[in-house]
Amino acid sequence: MKPRIAVIHGDPAGIGPELIAKLLAQPDVSDRADIVLVGDRHVFDQGQRQARTDWLVREVDPDRPEGWWGTEGFPLCPLSTIQPEEIQLATVSEAGGRTSLRGLDRAIDLTVAGHTDAILFGPFNKASLHLAGMGVEDEHRYIAQYLEFPGYHSEINMLDDLITTRVTSHIALREVADRIDVAGVIDAIRLAHGTLLSMGVSRPRIGLAALNPHAGDDGNFGTEEIDILTPAIEQARALQIDVDGPWPSDTVFLKGRDGLLDAVVTMYHDQGQIAMKLMGFESGVTIAAGLPIPVATPAHGTAFDIAGQGTANVGATRKAFDVLCRMGARYRSEQAASPAA
Repeated sequence: MKPRIAVIHGDPAGIGPELIAKLLAQPDVSDRADIVLVGDRHVFDQGQRQARTDWLVREVDPDRPEGWWGTEGFPLCPLSTIQPEEIQLATVSEAGGRTSLRGLDRAIDLTVAGHTDAILFGPFNKASLHLAGMGVEDEHRYIAQYLEFPGYHSEINMLDDLITTRVTSHIALREVADRIDVAGVIDAIRLAHGTLLSMGVSRPRIGLAALNPHAGDDGNFGTEEIDILTPAIEQARALQIDVDGPWPSDTVFLKGRDGLLDAVVTMYHDQGQIAMKLMGFESGVTIAAGLPIPVATPAHGTAFDIAGQGTANVGATRKAFDVLCRMGARYRSEQAASPAA
């Protein structure tokens, strides 16, 4: 089923509007998905000026989705969240965070209501989000809070056909070892497994990264591999999940790069992020995994250093769109098949 994707422009002080403009100028995008824009029209216009593109926008009634599709141009559910004079390129601001969050709120509402099947957003700036009162550590937890979703969820990063997630995320490195337990490792493994299934991978192959150098060297450099990671692997296998390890973190990504794994589960943030960004900074995707609705964004940030110059690389944004086409189509099919649909 052709998915319907809500597209948010991102923080207008960064490269988000330009990236969205470049994405929607690609001729096959409308063939892959039905797009509805969510945000302030003048910000989308700003992106078109920066990207030197010229596609048609038409404002629509947000409460009448039956009239969104089938005519020329991209439908826009218009918001009024930021004034043009409030936009200062390459600047952290409450206004930039406010427009990002209000656009995200509206896109979530549309998807929960069944009008769209997935959400793509241009890069947000976390400092601006916090100034705007986000109140949690990142946008992924904000979405979960907005949805009142109590289940396990985490950020997943994707590069081509390889994904990675982690047992701990935005915490101090000194806290990592104390925050790792068998249940948390299994949750991360199951999240990777489920995300790959949602993208159509029928038999995901998952590698678990060790915490300690040389995977602990049989307990000489730490016992977490023996006490926590190996038991977690055994329990995950009992759930019919194909997971192996724990592998030393300085080699496990070679297996992923060479196509021997579909996912690597790491113990902490930089253990996976450094490897993934070195392998493909300009094509990485971030997925808000485990949430009830599909959400993705390019893995890079707002790139204030090149904001407004028209030189932003759209590769990661296109990858995020392609991922959401797969996830959104599956989501729409599942919703259509559910008894409540």
